Amino acid sequence: MGDGPYPHYQPVIYALDLLFPLVDLGQERACGPSGTMQWVAIVFVGTGWLLATTVAAGAGRVLRRT
Repeated sequence: MGDGPYPHYQPVIYALDLLFPLVDLGQERACGPSGTMQWVAIVFVGTGWLLATTVAAGAGRVLRRT
């Protein structure tokens, strides 16, 4: 993003940044969790990839010609 100051921490935007793997909202790079919260962040990222894969598979099935 640049050499400027980090963006202000916003928990909802941070959660969305972890949950949507293909969208970069800048919060994940600015706020590094530690301890238990790091594991929560890993679960959010995994859930986001699972959600993205499920949506892509569903869209592929809907758009498939029969």
